[in-house]
Amino acid sequence: MAAVSKVLSRRDLDFLLYEWLGAESLTTRERYAEHSRETFDAFLDVSQRIAERDFAPHNRAGDLTEPVFDGEKVTIIPEVSRALRIFAESGLPAAGFPAEHGGLQLPHVVQRACFLWFQAANTATSAYAMLTAGNAHLLLTYGTEEQIRRYVHPMIEGRFTGTMCLSEPQAGSSLSDVTTRATRQPDGTYRIDGGKMWISGGDHELSENIIHLVLARVQGAPAGVKGLSLFIVPKRDLETGERNGVILAGLNHKMGYRGTTNTVLAFEGAAAELVGEEGRGLAYMFHMMNEARIGVGSGAVALGYTGYLHALAYARERLQGRPVSGPGVSGSGANSARIPHTGKDPLAPPVPIVQHPDVRRMLLASKSYVEGGLALVLYAAKLLDEPSEENDLLLDTLTPIVKAWPSQWCRLADDHAIQVHGGYGYTREYPVEQFYRDNRLNSIHEGTDGIQALDLLGRKVTQRGGAGLSLLLDRIRAAAEKAPAELGGPVLAAAGRLAATTAKLWAGGDPSSALANATAYLDAAGHLVIAWLWLEQLLAAEGKEGAFYEGKRLAARYFVTHELPRIAPMLDLLDSGDTLLRDMDDAWLG
Repeated sequence: MAAVSKVLSRRDLDFLLYEWLGAESLTTRERYAEHSRETFDAFLDVSQRIAERDFAPHNRAGDLTEPVFDGEKVTIIPEVSRALRIFAESGLPAAGFPAEHGGLQLPHVVQRACFLWFQAANTATSAYAMLTAGNAHLLLTYGTEEQIRRYVHPMIEGRFTGTMCLSEPQAGSSLSDVTTRATRQPDGTYRIDGGKMWISGGDHELSENIIHLVLARVQGAPAGVKGLSLFIVPKRDLETGERNGVILAGLNHKMGYRGTTNTVLAFEGAAAELVGEEGRGLAYMFHMMNEARIGVGSGAVALGYTGYLHALAYARERLQGRPVSGPGVSGSGANSARIPHTGKDPLAPPVPIVQHPDVRRMLLASKSYVEGGLALVLYAAKLLDEPSEENDLLLDTLTPIVKAWPSQWCRLADDHAIQVHGGYGYTREYPVEQFYRDNRLNSIHEGTDGIQALDLLGRKVTQRGGAGLSLLLDRIRAAAEKAPAELGGPVLAAAGRLAATTAKLWAGGDPSSALANATAYLDAAGHLVIAWLWLEQLLAAEGKEGAFYEGKRLAARYFVTHELPRIAPMLDLLDSGDTLLRDMDDAWLG
């Protein structure tokens, strides 16, 4: 019998891909006609093999031995370069790209499932590949044929890597305050001057070249985001191989993701090419940002999932304590208190801690988070494979939730994993403390959870007269009406409450009041979406027998009965019109 992986669950991936989402049906589409269930499985097999063999073993080493900058170049442990070389040689960087550009035209949902293996095995090393893919997809959409040939094809081949350069030390997430300058040259190119901060993968020796996508303001452009343009800035000149004016000013040292170089970059007259038209840079960059946000959500799921699997395995092996054998009372005499006692037999052998109710609570909660989160990211990927006006609108509405919900709740699965391990979980001898540290970043990068909340409530659920929210709620109601009443009923009620709360928030037409508790809205909407996806899994498991399917039914029941009720106080707060957070004086904080 094959060993059960502690990286990810292939059985769960197969269930979600084939028994729920019907990924095989995508092969009837012209774009995927060359594929089959066999090719999908082959990609999943090779992804699992490389992730477990070449990525997972150096996850701890990359955390303990961070990249080092000596003033001239960055040194990274050699296992990272080797793993990325094997990843490139496998053809996986090309998996999701069109055949006419050297890609393998794999459906997005299957490609996402494949890459989850790498994110779970080693999120720091896989980050280089994730950023490169997003960079290449953006240029494939908005670049010229020549730019695609020069920059995208080498990224697809695994020879170049890519970054996104948005944030600046003084601006952070406030992109309207970007000050990096672009100066037009007589030959039609540009020169870039300025500084960028928090640039993941911004410098290293892992690839022949690094292709930076840089937001900058052309001289004379208006203030604000409308004045931003997007530029291609290679680390090295493609013809001469000489260093462009991109200077590594230093490395940032984070509590997690330590194996990924996180850089401060100085652009000093760096040669650059414009992408598309001047003044449309942020619109173009959102193509990569939205892909990165889904990638962040996927990474949060992967880290939570591997933490859960490690905790489950530990709980089944760790012997500690004895079970409660039955009711009993302590005390004697007419006036003594009759105090129940546990009935534990001190001479009985200790039992695996998985038998203790509180450990089971943490494991079941974690299962509901990570398997629910996995369903969310794969559902989002499937929407990309079936483009339509409805699906595009639904994905746009869901994207803030895809990014933010796993970043909070799948991180809680890693927190539970530490708790299940007890004192051992807090030490570096076990990997769960690193999973938590790595996952903590996901609530911050690619737009903090607070920014996602403002995006969801301030933009996504109101655009086009609320069409996106209506579409989402229609799909939730459709699943709830098919589910058993004891589970479908609470989801139907929650969907109705969210619709009513949304309308009430915007009835006054005052954005500052409506958005005062946007994070509570994001949390409530996210929990409702996951409850819906658990009903979808419950329906897909209907009539099927075995421990796996019983686990699905158990987790669905748990999430609806234990987790979904969390949203009632959130909606109560939103309905109250409370503006405490808007109105308070920061002096009152002390």
